[in-house]
Amino acid sequence: MSNGSDIKPTDLRGILKYVPRFQGQTFVIALDGIIVADENFSNILIDLAVLRSLGIKIILVHGIGHQIEELAKTRKIPITDIQGTGVADAATLDLAIRASSRVTHLVIEGLTQNGLKAALTNAIRAVPLGIIKGVDHQFTGRVDRVDKEFLSQLIESQVVPVINPIGFDRDGRPLRINSDLLAAELAEALNATKIIYLTPHEGLELNGKLQHQIAATTLKTVLESKPESINEPMRSPAAHAVKAVETGTPRIHLLDGRLMDGLLNEIFSNEGVGTLIHGNEYQQIRQATKRDVRAIYNLTRQAVKREELLHRTQAAIEKNIDQFFVFEIDENIIACVSLQLYADKSKAAEVGSLYVMPFYHRRGIGKKMVDYACMMAKERGATMVIALSTQAFSFFTSVLGFEEADKDVLPESRLKAYEESGRNSKVMLRKL
Repeated sequence: MSNGSDIKPTDLRGILKYVPRFQGQTFVIALDGIIVADENFSNILIDLAVLRSLGIKIILVHGIGHQIEELAKTRKIPITDIQGTGVADAATLDLAIRASSRVTHLVIEGLTQNGLKAALTNAIRAVPLGIIKGVDHQFTGRVDRVDKEFLSQLIESQVVPVINPIGFDRDGRPLRINSDLLAAELAEALNATKIIYLTPHEGLELNGKLQHQIAATTLKTVLESKPESINEPMRSPAAHAVKAVETGTPRIHLLDGRLMDGLLNEIFSNEGVGTLIHGNEYQQIRQATKRDVRAIYNLTRQAVKREELLHRTQAAIEKNIDQFFVFEIDENIIACVSLQLYADKSKAAEVGSLYVMPFYHRRGIGKKMVDYACMMAKERGATMVIALSTQAFSFFTSVLGFEEADKDVLPESRLKAYEESGRNSKVMLRKL
């Protein structure tokens, strides 16, 4: 299976450029039970060893649905729930404990073979899910508290914590917990920057079409209005990904764990191979509204005077306000960018009106704005993003990954406006 990535995991230079960004960060890796049983599992363990060697802190969570089913068939024991979300009777809990023990052993055995220290913990305090809509969920639980000090001490001691989907209540009684939920709770407690769900599926599909990137806000709307449009196995991780973004985890990846080198390609490549569910850049970037017209006009006025930006009247900004995104701090707009999609065959989009207040320069905000606009462009079907600039050429090429291009890449309607303007802007291109 081809993953279409332009960076091979063996390309050390390709990986090393990401190391400063990820060093010291915490990633939660959530393994579906099927992936632990898959022949690619040994390769995933090697990839995890690579992450650790690059100074990335990791914590492993694993599921057991596949193993519970296998045990139930082998022992001919009827079970009431597989995923840790329904009713778990005593027999189901017993099989869940046995399945957890087996899977945890396989995970720790594999980590040991790759030279990594690992530890199973009792860091998850749970409480029963209780009675929901009149149904007693018996031994199914939810997370009450994560012992983050305990887990942080292990991670700082170069130990990989392994968390299985069994929590304990105040009296030490075991409860079955859904592993997707567990990953989101751990990410929140440990301030993780990523959750990577390794599943036996390519990624999240909407109406049968694989989504390479989707904003959590968009996904939340889909889950609330048309959950059936999401491929069924991805609904649980999708719902928990939205929760994780809302509680501070900026990026969640849904990845096919059966893919050779998939984990490294997903992390160390601009393209990735699964689905990226992203927060709205720490919730500070949002779509502009008509109330923002005057603020955007005032923000960009000085740049227009210096001929850095093309002049736009307030009326012109208001007419195209749906093309603008703004960056807000304490309810003050301190940066803006516009994104225009062209309706012709070029599948092109254009970023423009990029401006950051001088006080906030050198904080990466301009890059965030353009990266976010590019994400939105890709999500809306664009295959390339164009930028025109008279004075910020080096910023776009050296920082934002654009390349100088000939004016012929401009869509026909845009080329006409370009030539009529007489600004002689440099044309730059970034392929998505």
